[in-house]
Amino acid sequence: MTIDIEITEAEQLALDYVTADVKGHFTNALQSRAKVASQEIISILINHCNANGIAIATGELAQLKQAYDLKLILKASNTGGIPKPDNS
Repeated sequence: MTIDIEITEAEQLALDYVTADVKGHFTNALQSRAKVASQEIISILINHCNANGIAIATGELAQLKQAYDLKLILKASNTGGIPKPDNS
Protein backbone atom coordinates (compact mmCIF):
# COMPACT_ATOMS: atom_id res chain seq x y z
CA MET A 1 0.00 0.00 0.00
CA THR A 2 1.22 3.48 -0.78
CA ILE A 3 0.28 6.48 1.32
CA ASP A 4 1.05 9.95 -0.01
CA ILE A 5 1.19 13.00 2.22
CA GLU A 6 1.77 16.62 1.40
CA ILE A 7 3.82 18.97 3.53
CA THR A 8 4.59 22.63 3.12
CA GLU A 9 7.99 23.91 2.13
CA ALA A 10 8.43 25.21 5.67
CA GLU A 11 7.64 21.77 7.08
CA GLN A 12 10.12 20.19 4.66
CA LEU A 13 12.87 22.59 5.74
CA ALA A 14 12.12 21.91 9.39
CA LEU A 15 12.18 18.15 8.85
CA ASP A 16 15.42 18.40 6.89
CA TYR A 17 16.94 19.78 10.08
CA VAL A 18 16.03 16.69 12.15
CA THR A 19 16.36 13.83 9.66
CA ALA A 20 18.46 13.08 6.61
CA ASP A 21 15.68 10.95 5.10
CA VAL A 22 12.20 12.41 5.66
CA LYS A 23 10.41 9.64 3.77
CA GLY A 24 12.38 6.94 5.58
CA HIS A 25 11.73 8.63 8.91
CA PHE A 26 7.96 8.56 8.44
CA THR A 27 7.96 5.10 6.88
CA ASN A 28 9.76 3.78 9.96
CA ALA A 29 7.38 5.61 12.30
CA LEU A 30 4.29 4.21 10.55
CA GLN A 31 5.67 0.68 10.40
CA SER A 32 6.64 0.78 14.07
CA ARG A 33 3.18 2.03 15.08
CA ALA A 34 1.53 -0.61 12.91
CA LYS A 35 3.59 -3.34 14.61
CA VAL A 36 2.50 -2.15 18.07
CA ALA A 37 -1.15 -2.08 16.95
CA SER A 38 -0.80 -5.55 15.41
CA GLN A 39 0.57 -6.94 18.67
CA GLU A 40 -2.31 -5.36 20.62
CA ILE A 41 -4.91 -6.77 18.23
CA ILE A 42 -3.41 -10.26 18.23
CA SER A 43 -3.34 -10.23 22.04
CA ILE A 44 -7.06 -9.36 22.10
CA LEU A 45 -7.72 -12.14 19.57
CA ILE A 46 -5.74 -14.80 21.44
CA ASN A 47 -7.42 -13.97 24.74
CA HIS A 48 -10.87 -14.13 23.14
CA CYS A 49 -10.21 -17.35 21.22
CA ASN A 50 -8.70 -19.11 24.24
CA ALA A 51 -11.62 -18.07 26.44
CA ASN A 52 -14.18 -19.25 23.89
CA GLY A 53 -12.55 -22.35 22.39
CA ILE A 54 -12.12 -20.77 18.95
CA ALA A 55 -9.29 -21.84 16.64
CA ILE A 56 -6.81 -19.06 16.04
CA ALA A 57 -5.95 -18.28 12.43
CA THR A 58 -2.39 -18.91 11.25
CA GLY A 59 -0.19 -15.94 10.39
CA GLU A 60 -0.27 -12.27 11.31
CA LEU A 61 -2.47 -11.08 8.44
CA ALA A 62 -4.97 -13.91 8.97
CA GLN A 63 -5.11 -13.15 12.70
CA LEU A 64 -5.72 -9.45 12.12
CA LYS A 65 -8.53 -10.28 9.68
CA GLN A 66 -9.98 -12.79 12.16
CA ALA A 67 -10.08 -10.13 14.90
CA TYR A 68 -12.06 -7.85 12.57
CA ASP A 69 -14.31 -10.70 11.40
CA LEU A 70 -15.11 -11.62 15.01
CA LYS A 71 -15.80 -7.92 15.65
CA LEU A 72 -13.28 -7.90 18.49
CA ILE A 73 -11.93 -4.61 17.19
CA LEU A 74 -13.24 -1.73 15.13
CA LYS A 75 -11.45 0.66 12.82
CA ALA A 76 -10.57 3.87 14.66
CA SER A 77 -12.44 5.79 11.94
CA ASN A 78 -15.61 4.11 13.27
CA THR A 79 -14.89 4.99 16.90
CA GLY A 80 -14.19 8.70 16.68
CA GLY A 81 -10.50 8.13 16.01
CA ILE A 82 -9.95 6.19 19.23
CA PRO A 83 -8.93 2.56 18.78
CA LYS A 84 -10.78 0.29 21.17
CA PRO A 85 -12.20 -3.21 21.27
CA ASP A 86 -15.81 -3.62 20.24
CA ASN A 87 -17.55 -4.37 23.52
CA SER A 88 -21.09 -3.95 22.23
